[in-house]
Amino acid sequence: MTQDVYRELLDVMKKRGGPYAGMDIPEFFALVEELFTPEEAALNNLMPKGPFTAEALARETGRDETEITEMLETMANKGVCTTFMIKGLRHFMGPRFMPGIFEFQFMPGTSGERDKKIAHLIWDYKKAFKAAQGKAKMVFPATRVITVDRYIPAGNVIHTYDQMASYIDKYDSIGVTTCYCRHGGFLRGEDTHEMPMEVCMQFGPSADYAVERLGGRRVSKQEALDILDLSEEAGLVHMSRNTSDDIDFVCNCDRWHCEVITGVMEQDKPALFFNSGFQPAFDAEACVACGTCVERCPPVALELTDEDAPPALDLDRCFGCAACATGCPSEAISMIAKENYPPPPKDSKELVAAMKAAYKQAAS
Repeated sequence: MTQDVYRELLDVMKKRGGPYAGMDIPEFFALVEELFTPEEAALNNLMPKGPFTAEALARETGRDETEITEMLETMANKGVCTTFMIKGLRHFMGPRFMPGIFEFQFMPGTSGERDKKIAHLIWDYKKAFKAAQGKAKMVFPATRVITVDRYIPAGNVIHTYDQMASYIDKYDSIGVTTCYCRHGGFLRGEDTHEMPMEVCMQFGPSADYAVERLGGRRVSKQEALDILDLSEEAGLVHMSRNTSDDIDFVCNCDRWHCEVITGVMEQDKPALFFNSGFQPAFDAEACVACGTCVERCPPVALELTDEDAPPALDLDRCFGCAACATGCPSEAISMIAKENYPPPPKDSKELVAAMKAAYKQAAS
């Protein structure tokens, strides 16, 4: 009976989709048996698509509402379902593995034995999933870089979606959590390169959930700006969903552990799928060819070919993140807008439509 519950959960996670949707491999079952008790797995399998209340789920399943509520609250605190308020009513929803359950496990930043076990189980599942699926081919960017706009000189058009501060100004509820990717690496015993950990931000209802259930910390707008400064100083990349209006998170990513960066770097031309729409410009007179920008560049898009000249730039690799500019000791780098770079889709609906169209065209 227990195995039947987890096999049904496999079908549920397949339907939810995402980069690591359920796959019938041993690593899947090892993982979900640790994440979900049999009772939680059974309840997860009953969850409808989209938000629902405990009352509605109890009514539809004929189960006791108090029992259902207690289980849903426990699952929300474990990061295997989400919860938020809609018009004053508590709602729940069954998330994907990614984005979702995998990130939620490490947002609290805890380092117990179960955390380490889950980190290894997730890693084993992802590795086995990739081996079975083969190299993922990208056709349209699902995420984008937001450059460090203070390095954009006058004369360039700077849209609100190019400015991190515009998103911080937009939301009253801002939360910060531990970086999922780096903390997972830490739990597996990997080198985190002394990068800051508590730098991933959530906005609006996502922030409320992270703070209330996942050990996140609520921050003021000024504290959020300070976190951005800390991330930029460390050479991290501002990353979010490839939309202009409705982003609800910003990750500050490194080159070694970030799921997005390591994924796009497997593509022939990474900059096609992860970009800010800006590129570095070098002041040849100010540049001393010290190599700092080369060392800081996350996609390894810079190369010193002449000790008396600025580095060569590979635009097929450059993210336009400005990690080079933020670390330049001689302030010889600015960020200039790329010509004819398309604006990101407005919202999630437009993003999904654009991705579907791109995949359809690629298949034809």
